[in-house]
Amino acid sequence: MEAANWQAHSVRGFISGSLKKSLGLEVTSEKVETGGRVYRIRDC
Repeated sequence: MEAANWQAHSVRGFISGSLKKSLGLEVTSEKVETGGRVYRIRDC
């Protein structure tokens, strides 16, 4: 979010729309201790 200066909902939309659906990449999401989320693109 900080690097692109995007809102959280924009980042989530990009991940689900572009990365998952359009490119077919496997994306995982996990909660971290600070209360946020970390999204990772898994190696295939």
